[in-house]
Amino acid sequence: MNKKQIELWSPWLLLAFVLLLWQVICSGFEVSEFIFPSPLRIWNQFWEFKSTIAAHAWRTYWVTMAGFGLAIVVGVLLGFVIGSSRLAYAAVYPLMTAFNALPKAAFVPILVVWFGIGAGPAILTAFLISFFPIMVNIATGLATLEPELEDVLRVLGAKRWDVLVKVGLPRSMPYFFGSLKVAITLAFVGTTVSEMTAANEGIGYLLISAGSAMQMGLAFAGLLVVGAMAMGMYELFSIIEKNTTGWAHRGSQNP
Repeated sequence: MNKKQIELWSPWLLLAFVLLLWQVICSGFEVSEFIFPSPLRIWNQFWEFKSTIAAHAWRTYWVTMAGFGLAIVVGVLLGFVIGSSRLAYAAVYPLMTAFNALPKAAFVPILVVWFGIGAGPAILTAFLISFFPIMVNIATGLATLEPELEDVLRVLGAKRWDVLVKVGLPRSMPYFFGSLKVAITLAFVGTTVSEMTAANEGIGYLLISAGSAMQMGLAFAGLLVVGAMAMGMYELFSIIEKNTTGWAHRGSQNP
């Protein structure tokens, strides 16, 4: 097995080791299933309630994707505005940074008052928690465009808009995909948190219901499903990034 194959299999080997150690600790110390369920207990609960988990997982997934899609649109537009203008950067960026520091869970009760119990608060919470990384990375990619390159393009007759669209945005793609991989995990967090207090469906609602019924294996199974969905989307963006921005990775490897 060469180095590349070892790197490819290393996450799965580490996961297997963690699960084995987890099972050994739970079995060896006879840890109560109501306190910290073993992997076997979690699997049994997952299989027993697989239809229920699948229904809640689908609800969480499409709600997260709706909020995440909105975050992409708003994040790219705001990032383009902020990154293309020094005045906009100076005026908007500090305010957005302050807004991002606010705990998004605190918005859930407000969103419930505005939109009621259901998908609305979850979509907006996923959006609020995930648009900031996208905005920042797009703005950074545009703002860090080399002045020398911009001067050369203007000498050749390019206008400011041409520089931003034909050079700035392509140069921002590695930043963009990097932000997507961060934002998608945050979006799932936002949806789950909102569903725990403002929904009657979804993995968040399942966690509260399972905890109330003392079915901790089911609660852990729900958490693992959320993690698997987030990881799947992360890997999808990684594949798209490699196929569309390979030039950036090759360039960074050359001295």
